[in-house]
This record gives sequence, structure tokens and C-alpha cells, in this order.
Amino acid sequence: QLRLVESGGGLVQPGGSLRLSCAASGRNLDFYAIGWFRQAPGKEREGISCISSNGLTKYRDSVKDRFTISRDNAKQTVYLQMNSLKPEDTAVYTCANRGPSCGGWGPDEYDRWGQGTQVTVSS
Repeated sequence: QLRLVESGGGLVQPGGSLRLSCAASGRNLDFYAIGWFRQAPGKEREGISCISSNGLTKYRDSVKDRFTISRDNAKQTVYLQMNSLKPEDTAVYTCANRGPSCGGWGPDEYDRWGQGTQVTVSS
């Protein structure tokens, strides 16, 4: 089975940057789209970015122009570069796989999930 492990979270000041990684094992990541989700305290989980198996990307408006998703199939890893971070970006960030194309943001469209990594934006 595909296993996903996130890393790269931490504490950063407003305006700072972080790069999250989603490392895959167990199955070839090449065939899957990978989405990034986040869940802030007291809020529902929301999808924020997705990259298809052939590299097409999509973003939620709240992170567009600040976050960049990419993939390195040789390393079996998907990245989320987060710039100009805001306190409202504070959340647990989780990656998940789905079929080869990105579709909607519904969590039920995704299959395997990582354990999540905490991102805290605070001065």
C-alpha cells in the first residue's frame, strides 16, 4: 500500500517561508495526483493545492500566488513551498493521494493520507 509521510513543518514568523515534503513509499508515486490539505483548530479540513501525475497544478484562492506545489518523481516526493506566510495559515498540513488527475477538494476523493505536520505562523 502507498504510505505518505509529511515533514517540514514548524514555527515561522509572519512573512516567512517553509517547504513541506510529502514522501511516498510502498507504491510508485508517479501514477497519482497528490493533494495538500490543512486543518486549523476549530475549522474543517480544506484542500489547498493539488498536483496531477503529469504535473498540472491547482490552488485554492487563499494560497494562490504564495504557495507552490511541485513533485520530484525520482525522489518519490511532492513539495509545498509556502511563502509570505500569515497567521491564518497556521494548521496541520496533510498530503493525500488520488487518481492521476486533480479534481474537487472533497476529502472522500482521496485515498491514502499522511499523519500531518504542524505549521505555526506567529511572531
